[in-house]
Amino acid sequence: MKRIVSFVILVFLLQGCLWINERGISNKYYNDCKEYYDGAGIYHKKCDENLLDWSNESNK
Repeated sequence: MKRIVSFVILVFLLQGCLWINERGISNKYYNDCKEYYDGAGIYHKKCDENLLDWSNESNK
């Protein structure tokens, strides 16, 4: 009974909201990364947080 209730809750919470992208698993279909150069000419790339990042998992 606990398994069924847990499964129903899990399905209800994740109803197609998770997407696998090149950076990991996210709740957004596209990566929203902002890329820019600052005044000193240094390249910056800031991306939204993922639920699970592939780069973080490989470093552990």
